[in-house]
Amino acid sequence: MFNRRRITAALIGLIVLVVGGWLVKDLVADGSGGQGGPVPGSESGLRVEKLSSLPPEAAETWKLIGSNGPFPYPRNDGVEFQNREKLLPARDSGYYREYTVKTPGSKDRGPRRLVTGAARELYYTGDHYASFVIVDPSR
Repeated sequence: MFNRRRITAALIGLIVLVVGGWLVKDLVADGSGGQGGPVPGSESGLRVEKLSSLPPEAAETWKLIGSNGPFPYPRNDGVEFQNREKLLPARDSGYYREYTVKTPGSKDRGPRRLVTGAARELYYTGDHYASFVIVDPSR
């Protein structure tokens, strides 16, 4: 009888730990980037996506941004993004920069871009500026 109570208590404890872990994971994934703070740009209200959930070419472009190139479209990559669509937070001229995310099979630059902000924000559009998500590059 004593062993049965111990086993039951251990199983209940294990269930509590698993459920608690799921809850903590959801809280961390909810804009914190697992870094103890919010993902830059998350105050905009846009959805946060993991870099790993985007097309693999986005991660390649992010690596190029981190190493300052060379970029596949040097006349277009790293230039000012003017936010004409007003989907990103309003900022002063020169705040945002855009970079091409290659689109396999496309004969031109394609519709995909990463846009960086001066405060370390990272945004992705897969539809040539019709919509954006915030990118968490740490995940």
